[in-house]
Amino acid sequence: MNKKIKILLLEDDEILAQTMLQILKEENYEVTLANDGEEILEYTYKNKYDLYLFDINVPLLNGFDTLKLLRQSEDTTPSFFITALRDTASTLKGFECGCDDYIKKPFDLDELLARIKAILKRKNPILKYGDITFDLLENRVFKNNVEISLGLVEKEIFALLIKNINMTVNKSTFFDYMNRPSDSALRVLISKLKKILNLNISNTKGIGYKLEKL
Repeated sequence: MNKKIKILLLEDDEILAQTMLQILKEENYEVTLANDGEEILEYTYKNKYDLYLFDINVPLLNGFDTLKLLRQSEDTTPSFFITALRDTASTLKGFECGCDDYIKKPFDLDELLARIKAILKRKNPILKYGDITFDLLENRVFKNNVEISLGLVEKEIFALLIKNINMTVNKSTFFDYMNRPSDSALRVLISKLKKILNLNISNTKGIGYKLEKL
């Protein structure tokens, strides 16, 4: 089972919001819906997302100000504005606030899906380590072009290691991705990855683990 891409949707038009929820869920995205900008700030404080889809004219805190605050807090999550505002000034303001794309209503759902897939591929590259390939978007691991069966937590652990090659990853960081974190459970996961993928992983006692550079 591939890891679901998490999308945070800001849309106060109930009919459009429900339509988008249905379409996105049919594409196997995990979608959280917010009706105003303040809800967005609450959600992003507690959770991490792979993509933001923001309407602009929403209650309490508009889309422009919401994204501006997120960017000021160093949140670099890819973001789309989806809005009925069609003037050039609004489009320019959207990009100034830090959006990655700007889609004007009414829009074609197939085009929206195509743009989502395109930006997620750019933000989720394919990583290579020797004869191992890790497709971060599809959350699939291959060894010599043969897919390797790993659990979701094992993939999260491997992702942390391969993104930080030759650097020790603190065990507390691994714990954030584990259901029942403990030193012994982490050792079991690391041992399994070493055996299945033939990885050279070193242990800094009491601190964490490091995937050695080839």
